[in-house]
Amino acid sequence: MAHTIQTESGTTERVYHVIEDPHAHDDGHEHHPETGTNLGFWMYLMSDCLIFAILFAVHAVLGRNYAAGPSPADLFDLKLILVATFMLLFSSITYGFAMLNSYKQNVRGTIIWLLVTGLFGLAFLCIELYEFHHLAHLGATPQRSAFLSSFFTLVGTHGLHVTFGLIWLVTLVFQLKKHGLNAANNRRLMCLSMFWHFLDVIWIGVFSYVYLMGVVG
Repeated sequence: MAHTIQTESGTTERVYHVIEDPHAHDDGHEHHPETGTNLGFWMYLMSDCLIFAILFAVHAVLGRNYAAGPSPADLFDLKLILVATFMLLFSSITYGFAMLNSYKQNVRGTIIWLLVTGLFGLAFLCIELYEFHHLAHLGATPQRSAFLSSFFTLVGTHGLHVTFGLIWLVTLVFQLKKHGLNAANNRRLMCLSMFWHFLDVIWIGVFSYVYLMGVVG
């Protein structure tokens, strides 16, 4: 847009003003918050993969150093650990039901299945805490041997992730009650779904490599 002004010398000059288009910086593309959220969360999961890969590698090196102390066959109750494994696997199935209800815009059904998932996750944590307490009662503490140090670090790190997942799940339930299945809550459901299934995959590795191979091998 342009208009003319008169200078002190009596001449007129044309002055141009540029009106900025508020959409000029969009480059013709729409911005989707979920794209950035999903990308950032995938990057977080990849960093978590590296953490667990390092912990598995440490256990591979130290897992046979018993320092004349108890071995996995002396300590682990595979039946109890198998129950804990099924608790976590069932929680993945129930979370899948929660996602199916969210696709149908069924807030109540989504919340119910999330709470069932939380109960399975809590049962898993209780079994893990019982196991840690039982090992400590037997004198099998992290200070006892390199094997026990790597075991407690790996399994404890996974348990800590499950704990944070449960806190996230409870927070999400309150957000669903307040705001329903809006776009933001759907993104949070999807991110927690990826996180929860990721923990299941890690636990299958822990059960197979640490517990099963430790006792059998």
